[in-house]
Amino acid sequence: MAECHAQNKAKLISETRRRFEAEYVTDKPDKYDPRDVERLQQDDNWVESYLCWRHDVVDETLKMIDESFQWRKEMAVNDLTEASIPKWLLEIGGIYLHGYDKEGNKLLWIRVKYHVKDHKTILDKKKLIAFWLERYAKRENGKPITVMFDLSETGINSIDMDFVRFIINCFKVYYPKYLSKIVIFDMPWIMNAAFKIVKSWLGPEAVSLLKFTNKHEVQDYVSVEYLPSHMGGTDPFKYSYPPLVDDDFQTPLCENGPIASEDEASSKEDTESDGKDILETIFGEEQTALLKKINLTESTSKAEENEKVDSKTKAFKKPLSVFKGPLLHISPAEELYFGSTESGEKKTLIVLTNVTKNIVAFKVRTTAPEKYRVKPSNSSCDPGATIDIVVSPHGGFAVSAQDRFLIMAAEMEQTSGTGPAELAQFWKEVPRNKVMEHRFLAETTPTPTTEDRQQEKNKQKFNICKLEA
Repeated sequence: MAECHAQNKAKLISETRRRFEAEYVTDKPDKYDPRDVERLQQDDNWVESYLCWRHDVVDETLKMIDESFQWRKEMAVNDLTEASIPKWLLEIGGIYLHGYDKEGNKLLWIRVKYHVKDHKTILDKKKLIAFWLERYAKRENGKPITVMFDLSETGINSIDMDFVRFIINCFKVYYPKYLSKIVIFDMPWIMNAAFKIVKSWLGPEAVSLLKFTNKHEVQDYVSVEYLPSHMGGTDPFKYSYPPLVDDDFQTPLCENGPIASEDEASSKEDTESDGKDILETIFGEEQTALLKKINLTESTSKAEENEKVDSKTKAFKKPLSVFKGPLLHISPAEELYFGSTESGEKKTLIVLTNVTKNIVAFKVRTTAPEKYRVKPSNSSCDPGATIDIVVSPHGGFAVSAQDRFLIMAAEMEQTSGTGPAELAQFWKEVPRNKVMEHRFLAETTPTPTTEDRQQEKNKQKFNICKLEA
């Protein structure tokens, strides 16, 4: 069944490409940005997003692509940069990406109080929306986004239905499948009539994506750690520019916590101490004292090093689910569960297996680089080899369900070196389309306390007594 569905989808994608080229591009090649036409022929996910939004009706899909591509050329979307946007718009903080909702979707904040209806600035504001959406789309390639319409402290001068309609069209036509929901916070009664019009623009299928909330209801969709104080949250984030607000996956993660620069290579002393550090955190000082006699700094092959890492991580339960990527098989597939050791320290294990015939470079990113230590965080994996990555919070930080992890991987030439300097240079030069990415959510697995266990025993005794009675 799944195979049949995949075949049908492939046929629809192929037909869409063929017909768009023949019916729309051939006669008017200057109608679109050639980069978009080329991407349509190469990016299956992009074609599928249009098809899905038009329920796999190719005729309607072609019309949608035509409208979308004309808009992209008109707005020069592929060339939008910070320099394309007036600096005052970036500084005011009316539109930006920050944080995640409870489903793990990125939040696009629209602070309506900073928007004043003005036909002289509306084009620049539309470009700012397009800038952020395109920036996000290039990174996430189809991952949904949640729009946070913050209407607190909003007056009549901020009501601009043309701008609202543009934002809706962005998700209906220009960025299909990207909209998770629109959370509307603290809407003034004076805007009730306006949002009846908005509902008609969205259409009946998308109306359910509108979520009208107040300070208490908004927490049904976004946890307090990503909500500002005026929404009842605890997020200390304060918008400022420059630089651009960009709290997506930060790089790099250092093996002993965050470091200042991605180009800053680990020193020889740090490299030599890696094995000792892992031993201490997993087995404790007593067992480590015996193993410290082994000279870990002697020249050994990668296979031998991998065997040592494997022996060190036997204390962990190997994850069972597997993501089968084109370069690496990664386990677990989606969620990192941080279980507790007897000492109370939480750790988790990521297992990478190279399924190519080349060396694969990899590195780990996170949305919270200050919270985690990763061993190894930036290394390489030989053909057919398996690498175990140990991830643990450090410095007293707690694991949060909103924390995200990203593994980036790319094939290297057989003649390439794999030292810190060579890897740093490799990541600077590798094309974006050659990089495989895989994301994880952080999950906690609480260890029951003595009190919890006693309560469970009492509950079981009570149930037994009820049955006997």
